Amino acid sequence: MDCNTLVAVASLGGTIAMTPTGQGVVPTKSAADLVEGLAVGEVVTLATTPGASLTFDTLLTALDWAKTQVERGARGVVIVQGTDTLEETAYFFDCLWPFDAPVVVTGAMRHPALPGADGPANLAAAVTVAGSPNSSGRGCLLVLNDEVHAARWVRKTHSSRLDAFQSAPAGPLGLVAEQEVHYFHPVAERFGALSRPSAVPSVALLEATLGDDGSLVRALRVDGAVVAATGVGHVSTGMADAIAAAPFPVVVASRTGAGTTFRRTYGFQGSESDLIARGVLMAGWLCPRKARILLALLLGANASQEQLADEFEKRGSIW
Repeated sequence: MDCNTLVAVASLGGTIAMTPTGQGVVPTKSAADLVEGLAVGEVVTLATTPGASLTFDTLLTALDWAKTQVERGARGVVIVQGTDTLEETAYFFDCLWPFDAPVVVTGAMRHPALPGADGPANLAAAVTVAGSPNSSGRGCLLVLNDEVHAARWVRKTHSSRLDAFQSAPAGPLGLVAEQEVHYFHPVAERFGALSRPSAVPSVALLEATLGDDGSLVRALRVDGAVVAATGVGHVSTGMADAIAAAPFPVVVASRTGAGTTFRRTYGFQGSESDLIARGVLMAGWLCPRKARILLALLLGANASQEQLADEFEKRGSIW
């Protein structure tokens, strides 16, 4: 039996599933439409939603469906969605995925009515990756443009190019060529799956900017917040005071798009050392968007402050 017939596929919508209307393209295609011509197993449409409008509830539904498929014997699972939030959902699934069988996310940068639409090739490559024994133990993988990326590192770095997804500084895990996946790196150590929350709490994401006085932090009514700070994790004096006074956990990440937050180099008010002394958690190598996903999942599982600190210390490091 072709191993790809043991791969289950679900669609949540996105550019890959869009068709033209008088107002522009909208997601209308079903999962069955997308897999036409591919030898796969279970196929289901869970949503027809643009990536920007996906919710945590939809992702939890997709997670439960994916787990069920593996428990029934699927070699791997592919979830198709819009690329706007693909890096976030990849990390969401990676944090909660308990199996060696891979869950692979993919989508498209060009909708089906455009010349050179990439959706069919991306989906075929994703199915290949999900069905390969070499993908076992790698958690959630993102596949686009024949590249395989780890959910931990991948980011969307361009608004429209076919090679929009990059994994600086680690690089892609592998490539798909001649209907086979070729990995450049051995299977890495994975952290244990986090507990599945029954609901995901409200976690805000703010960016520190020039002249920021912290007023937005003070106005928040949320369960937690991530601040995309300047440089290696720096904020203004006013924002530092606001963060310290916040009645909810705050994580500081770097807004730069590359590099880690520091811990002990700078000592001025609002520096990484100052923030840590005030009880702020640092995201390390996690980008602000993924730090938000991790904080939301941990708060949804009722993690203590000690557990929050431990998980960000582990998952924000290079390993």
